[in-house]
Amino acid sequence: MKPGLSLRVSQHLSLTPQLQQSIQLLQLSTLELAQEVEQMLNDNPFLERETEGEADAHEAIAASANESLIADEFRSENSEYQAQAASEFIAEPAPAETPQTLEWNTGGNDGPDDGDAGGLDGEWGGEGSSEWDISAAPAAKGRQADDEENDAISLACEHESLTDHLHRQALSLHLGAEDRAALSFLIESLNDDGYLEEPLAELAAGLAGGDLEEREELEQRFAIALKLLQSLEPAGVGARDLAECLQLQLRDLLQQAEDEGTTPARLSLLQLAQSICAQPMDLLARRDVRKLAGLCGAREEALREAMALIARLEPRPGRRFANVERQIVVPDVIVRPVRAGAGRVEFAVRLNPDVMPQLKVHDVYAGVLRRHRGEESHGLLQQRLQEARWFIKNIQQRFDTILRVSEAIVERQKNFFVHGELAMRPLVLRDIADALGLHESTISRVTTAKYMATPQGTFELKYFFGSGLGTETGGSASSTAVRALIKQFVDAEDPRKPLSDAKLADMLKEQGIECARRTVAKYREQLKIPTTTLRKAL
Repeated sequence: MKPGLSLRVSQHLSLTPQLQQSIQLLQLSTLELAQEVEQMLNDNPFLERETEGEADAHEAIAASANESLIADEFRSENSEYQAQAASEFIAEPAPAETPQTLEWNTGGNDGPDDGDAGGLDGEWGGEGSSEWDISAAPAAKGRQADDEENDAISLACEHESLTDHLHRQALSLHLGAEDRAALSFLIESLNDDGYLEEPLAELAAGLAGGDLEEREELEQRFAIALKLLQSLEPAGVGARDLAECLQLQLRDLLQQAEDEGTTPARLSLLQLAQSICAQPMDLLARRDVRKLAGLCGAREEALREAMALIARLEPRPGRRFANVERQIVVPDVIVRPVRAGAGRVEFAVRLNPDVMPQLKVHDVYAGVLRRHRGEESHGLLQQRLQEARWFIKNIQQRFDTILRVSEAIVERQKNFFVHGELAMRPLVLRDIADALGLHESTISRVTTAKYMATPQGTFELKYFFGSGLGTETGGSASSTAVRALIKQFVDAEDPRKPLSDAKLADMLKEQGIECARRTVAKYREQLKIPTTTLRKAL
């Protein structure tokens, strides 16, 4: 075989840098986008934020136009509630929305729809409405909200941790230096729930090393310090396991009952509860009344009463001292009801201006570069200028796509926004992709880590998609609606006779929904609903 030359024509898909950046920005969350924008502002001198003066000028124009359109629309309504809301809205106009200077927020962002939504906020307040509808509140409510926010900040600053609380109590104890140090060491060794997870022997070995005599002495001091720790408040702190935690709390209740001179029946109940906690915890978890009655030598009625008392104890003593940082979800899209006529409800979909970066090309730098366009030494600067323009255009395209997908979702799930989860329709990514002429992967990127604030609460865009289950009529029911129906059945069940998965499947079949028992069990686990045994009331 001898070598030779040949020509071949072929086609292949190549992603340009601009397209790669567009795909990358599309799949970013709001926080990640903000970080990307800050990084680009630091790297590219031709990119800058819009100044406040320019934003205020656009804001004043938008506010004047919107107020006039809002007044005209509300005057056309005959409802007394709508007329009253309109007069209040015009008398105390809310601050205008941040302008979208890139001129890419069209189709539901401006005009009478946004204004009309303000008059109906009281009627359609949902779980997420209090976060994204602050601008429509009167001035007095705004001041009240500011006061509450200041109070919350003050409380957060004054938060006392579990260790601080215990250290403060330890100061009142008359202890020697070594015993105080041992107690302080155990306090610092507690976890957030107030449990001492490491055995005393391991704690002593970690401090003493290979010295056996010192290790034994430390272990004895830790044993004494542990008794002191377990006598502090909250009751149950310093326990090594759940059984000891419950026993410590019952001991504290028993001591209080004896000091207050409680009735013998109460004392007997507390003692029986202590006896139950001394048994294996799996029996209590399974609520095996018969076996516990045999082990404790008590009647089942008294045992049930004692178990009910145990259920009211705190399994995590440090829970109320936990400083939980709330992760606030900022919606990318806001949905508001704009008209509620006779059996007809419309919804306005708009982008959240707070998450939209106000960017523009630096006019001074771009003008100087334009006057020296022919010079070869400025080729790199020309490239940076083009990158800035691409970045602004890609962000524009990102929010355009999010808005289009959100409008398509609202159009198909309109019943959900009125009636809730039970009215959710089956919807898959292909349905939206075919309607908008986009690829399924694009819809998947848009709906990931993007949130929508609705009258029913704030949800991720992926929440509105779900498979369908067959019905007797030949149609299909959304899996989200089926889960909501299962939760409704469980909430209404008799606690003494909870519904089994098979029974739930039969009840769904009576509603015309074909759902197997295994599917019901899967949906129940997704809803974090316990099994029948654990749901059964004492």
